[in-house]
Amino acid sequence: MSLQFSVLASGSTGNAIFVETDSHSFLVDAGLSGKQMEALFQQIDRDMSKLSGILVTHEHSDHIKGVGIVARKYKLPIYANQKTWQAMDPLIGQVPTEQKFTFDMETVKTFGGLDIESFGVSHDAAEPMFYVFHYGQKKLVLITDTGYVSDRMKGLISNADAYVFESNHDVQMLRMGRYPWNIKRRILSDVGHVSNEDAAIAMAEVAGDRTKSFYLAHLSQDNNMKDLARMAVSQTLEGRGIRVGDQFQLYDTDPKTPTILTAV
Repeated sequence: MSLQFSVLASGSTGNAIFVETDSHSFLVDAGLSGKQMEALFQQIDRDMSKLSGILVTHEHSDHIKGVGIVARKYKLPIYANQKTWQAMDPLIGQVPTEQKFTFDMETVKTFGGLDIESFGVSHDAAEPMFYVFHYGQKKLVLITDTGYVSDRMKGLISNADAYVFESNHDVQMLRMGRYPWNIKRRILSDVGHVSNEDAAIAMAEVAGDRTKSFYLAHLSQDNNMKDLARMAVSQTLEGRGIRVGDQFQLYDTDPKTPTILTAV
């Protein structure tokens, strides 16, 4: 049984993740234009028309920019919770009713042998939620766009094989940077984004015996850098007795280039 994924794009300019099993495939968010989304799928040698649907995490534009376009063109079902639908509906254009599906928070939807579990996060959106994919003995967790990782979240996402995990900003870069204070305060708040160090602390607490990889995701283009994120996360983990490369690997994601399609 094969569970594979690619982080197609990750960052403040647009987010999209592709997940596939032997019989189903899903796009989690489509925060880029339809043309950009098609180019990303070509790079991983996959056909958008064969998608089983689009799973939406929340209504911010860097997650839904291409949702309506892609869904209309390829006649794909869209899954989101009710509050997200209410916030997103006016932003994605007309979508036929038969393509609209509700996926409530803290529930599981089953597609063949694939169980997709939704869970709430702490972000300034209507009802933001992310997903855990269970397929056979494999577990893949997607978690970005959260101001902190609560004990409840940690319990749901612990001991996965692979994680796409937010490592949004370096606190010093953010504090010293060009953003107005109200934006800085929002990012640093409990409904903003997780810093490199806080991400690493949460990683140390959720990683288990079977954990092989963390993909550092949703890096701010103004307040972070790949090398800095990797170094900060590695140092924080080492301070907690975890050597990167021994227990698990860290991987980069990119706003424009997909990660290699990888088996969990």
